[in-house]
Formats: sequence, structure tokens, C-alpha cells
Amino acid sequence: MQPENYDAITFDVYGTLIDWEPTILDTLGAWAKRNGVNAAGEDLLDAFDRARAHYQTLTPCRDYPRVLRSAFAYIADEYGVTPDPEEQAAFALSVGDWPAYDDSVAALARLKERFTLGAYTNMDDASFAKSHARLGDCFDITVTAERAQAYKPAMRHFVLGLTDLAARGIAPHRVLHVAQSLRADIRPGNLLGLDVVWINRTGRGLGHTGYGAELAVPMATFTSMQEFVGVFLGS
Repeated sequence: MQPENYDAITFDVYGTLIDWEPTILDTLGAWAKRNGVNAAGEDLLDAFDRARAHYQTLTPCRDYPRVLRSAFAYIADEYGVTPDPEEQAAFALSVGDWPAYDDSVAALARLKERFTLGAYTNMDDASFAKSHARLGDCFDITVTAERAQAYKPAMRHFVLGLTDLAARGIAPHRVLHVAQSLRADIRPGNLLGLDVVWINRTGRGLGHTGYGAELAVPMATFTSMQEFVGVFLGS
């Protein structure tokens, strides 16, 4: 994994660069407390993971606020609670509240000095724009679920992204993909023969199970973007 082997680096965004789990967990934990639901945080997060995967599979072109709205109702139903419409609407529009990891902006800025950067995300265009701004509007190419009309782990994000990069004269073997999700990114990258790096952030687990995640094989694993860039480019 030498820098000179690559011209572009593409990323999974949520979980890799945007730290979405704490905000989601805080929201669901507060909801559970208000409604007398006795559930551990890991159980609420697991319910969310199953819910979003369900609706992404059921309706591949549904925009992400609708996925979040439906996931909230799914979780409420699982625990026998009637969802409050205002809480449900707020959860659906919460993407803009999800912060970037502390190391994301600096790491991306350093990589951008040398590489073309791309994002493959299951977010819709408008929601992703809020996160992209948090990351310094750093990406040269972007494939959203709205553009792809599909959700990863479907391959369409990768096909469109590699096509965009090919138009810039960058061949697939010159692309490194970096991601947190074993399910949505590492395994599809394996199947396409891409070089893939796993950012396995401590205490984060969304995207680590289901749909072939157990078959994912990254070429290298790091606990943060800072660690990855430090090893990849040298401290």
C-alpha cells in the first residue's frame, strides 16, 4: 500500500468521516427514556441498523430523510410504542447535526494535496451537502444514493464512481477505497478487485454485520483517519 500506486482515494462517508452513531444513539436513548423503553444502547443501535438496511433494500431510491423517518417508526413498533410525528420528523432531518470526526478534515486536506478524492454515500444529495460542508467541500467526485438510484452494498456507486475517475484518466487499479462499513463498502470493494482499507473506529459498529460483511477482507486496518494518513503518507 504505497502512495505512488494510487491517483485517487474514494471514501465511505458516514462512520468513516462523519461520526453519526453518538447523535443517533443519544436521540434514540432519550426517546426510550421518555417512553419507558428498557433497552441498552447497543440494542437500540442494532435496531436502527436493521431498520435502515430493511428500508434501503425495500425501496432502493428512497431519500435518506424518508429512510430515517421509516427507521424511527420501525424501532418504535419493535418496542410497542406509537411514534410521535414531531420526534419522527426531527429524526428524519438530523443529518445536518452529525459532526465530523476530529481528524477527518485535516486528514482529507492532506490527502487532497496529492490525490483526487471521491465519496460514495447512501445519502441523498441535499443531506450529503450538509456533511460535505463540514468536511471542507473536499471531494472532486461524488456518488450519492440519489444519483445512483441504489444503496450500497449494490455496486452502482462504485461503477459510477470508477466511470467518473476514468473520465479523469484514472484507472480502477489506481484507486484506493477507504471505509468503515464492512457490509456496504469493504465487501463490494473486494468483489470488484479494488484495494480497500478499513477504518475500524473504536466503539463504532454500524455496518459491521449482514449482507456478506463476514466475508470482507481489507488490505489494511486502522483505528482512525489520522492513523491511516500517518502510516500511508508518513507522519
